Amino acid sequence: EIAVGFMREVGAHLANASPKANNAIYERFRAVLHEGEIDKRIQYMIEVLFQVRKDKYKDNPAILKELDLVEEEDQITHNVSLDDDDLENEDMLNIFKYDPDYTENEEKYNAIKSEILGDDESGDESGSSGSDGSDSEEDSEEEDDAMEIVDKTNADVIELRRKIYLTIMSSVNFEEACHKLMKLHVPEGHEIELCNMVIECCSQERTYLKYYGLMAERFCKLNRLWVENFTNCFEEVYNTIHRYETNRLRNIARLFGHLYNTDSLPWSSFKIIRLTEEDTTSASRIFVKIMFQDISEFLGVKVLKERVLDPFMIESLSGMFPKDNPKNTRFAINYWTSIGLGSLTEDLREWLRNAPSKIIKRKYSSDSDSSDSDSSSDSDSSDSDSSGSSSSGSSSSEYSD
Repeated sequence: EIAVGFMREVGAHLANASPKANNAIYERFRAVLHEGEIDKRIQYMIEVLFQVRKDKYKDNPAILKELDLVEEEDQITHNVSLDDDDLENEDMLNIFKYDPDYTENEEKYNAIKSEILGDDESGDESGSSGSDGSDSEEDSEEEDDAMEIVDKTNADVIELRRKIYLTIMSSVNFEEACHKLMKLHVPEGHEIELCNMVIECCSQERTYLKYYGLMAERFCKLNRLWVENFTNCFEEVYNTIHRYETNRLRNIARLFGHLYNTDSLPWSSFKIIRLTEEDTTSASRIFVKIMFQDISEFLGVKVLKERVLDPFMIESLSGMFPKDNPKNTRFAINYWTSIGLGSLTEDLREWLRNAPSKIIKRKYSSDSDSSDSDSSSDSDSSDSDSSGSSSSGSSSSEYSD
């Protein structure tokens, strides 16, 4: 990953300075791709690097225009090898030393500077700075006078969504679509619009197309920013799933099923799902059913069961496999069994088998505590009654005497 980033920055200069070395580096990149022993994300980065090279580093020039200060005919190249034995380290230059004659040395430096650059340039600079100052003052006054207009019609967002839609629909395959969408340069803060459009376009198809799942997977593995946005989209879709028709719901469920079974999205986002009779609707139950059937078909029931029983996943999946109430546990067991994934509920069945005895013990302990408190209060009251009767008896005897 570091090598790819470095080559994007210096590739343009290296191609001109040493073409052989440049070709050797890219041959090594190609060999790494063919070996296929690296992470998918790094593979995508290397493929993008080859595309950058094909485009002749148009977005990564060798020298930025702002830094190209010396004319080409005035440039002098000094070739220094780091392996030369005659190189002398001037370590003393790394130590700050106080200059007692600072003012005098500054005057000498300014004299040499004016001799080389000329006095006219300093005058021009002062004149230009004065004019720039006056211009900036005028501009600031004009900005103060101008009325700030805020566009609340979301025209920019609508135009962006239109471009994304046309790009998705006109692409031959998902790789071409991803490449074109990356070239759109989605404004910062509007990345979620691209995710929403991918989901929306997928839902509009008659049947689910893997094209959309591969496209979303590619974006998630390119940058963590897209993972966060697709996770937010999943939460929003699940909370509003009752608004979708059955066909659209099925396509979206299979899209997210693809993202989860390829580990493009973290399974920790399942924490928003709570499988109880009160917290689910028919639409949400169908959504979870289609999504997990797709995941089990890809991973296999054995691997899926290992994921569910993973100690690190228990907290995130506690809503789908509840152990807080026998009623909720029984509902979850019946649900998973009805969709053909009953093997995932063995742990729930074991808990439910032992739950009544635990509840009875808990209830018995609470009842015993309450009975103890009642008996203690009764004994206190009886003691007070006996003391009261004895006192009344003594008073009556005194009166009779």
